[in-house]
Amino acid sequence: MPKAYIIEVHDRTAGIIASDERGFRFFSSERLFDRLEGRQFRSARDAERAARAVFAERRHLVSI
Repeated sequence: MPKAYIIEVHDRTAGIIASDERGFRFFSSERLFDRLEGRQFRSARDAERAARAVFAERRHLVSI
């Protein structure tokens, strides 16, 4: 049975991930996270880490 999870980063909904036979596929819900759209992840935790990294990179660029 497929599973789906919402990925949130700092109170922002980054997207959802849905399980398939190879792991979890990411579907972006906010433009900031669009570069993760369609990417495959081994686990929900890996997808969350990737979304957090995108957010952290943006915060770093904005503070420069």
